[in-house]
Amino acid sequence: SQIDQLLIQQKVELLEVLVGWEGNNKYEIKNTIGQRVFYAAEENDCCNRNFCGPVRSFVIKILDNFGQEVITVTRPLRCGSCCCPCCLQELEVQAPPGNPIGYVIQTWHPFLPKFTLQNERREPVLKIVGPFCDCKCCSDVNFEVKSLDETSVVGRISKQWTGFVREAFTDADNFGVQFPLDLDVKMKAVMIGACFLI
Repeated sequence: SQIDQLLIQQKVELLEVLVGWEGNNKYEIKNTIGQRVFYAAEENDCCNRNFCGPVRSFVIKILDNFGQEVITVTRPLRCGSCCCPCCLQELEVQAPPGNPIGYVIQTWHPFLPKFTLQNERREPVLKIVGPFCDCKCCSDVNFEVKSLDETSVVGRISKQWTGFVREAFTDADNFGVQFPLDLDVKMKAVMIGACFLI
């Protein structure tokens, strides 16, 4: 709970690099000094992963260093297009598993990736606003976490540039998450979940 920054590193799968066949994603979640604090693993079927691509449904189980599941992130299959505002992306965060603590809901906008972080009662708490172009070459892509009225920045989720070779030959992503030290621990977990939606 006394954490203000985390790094989420997706593991590179050799079979995925060589054959291009998408496997279940795995992630290490580390603190600022590089210690692993959580491990995350995606669960879904082969057809869903390979034919639905980045809009696929999934369940991600986040485990502590003792192998205990502490957070579950669930995303249903949804449309990813700004032209179809009726089926936008969303996910549910549970902690402990089976106990919903928050939601990340995509907000329709014709040009910007926008999301609303909601608490367990589906009340808006924070907003996430991404850049007009979310595919920058040779630099990080920053999504600002803002107050509900979008006037003040309270945190950031950064899709980190990992180098030309890794970016060209894999779809493995690294994310940096910064949040206020005094942010409710449930909202910190929801922000971690938001990384898997972005």
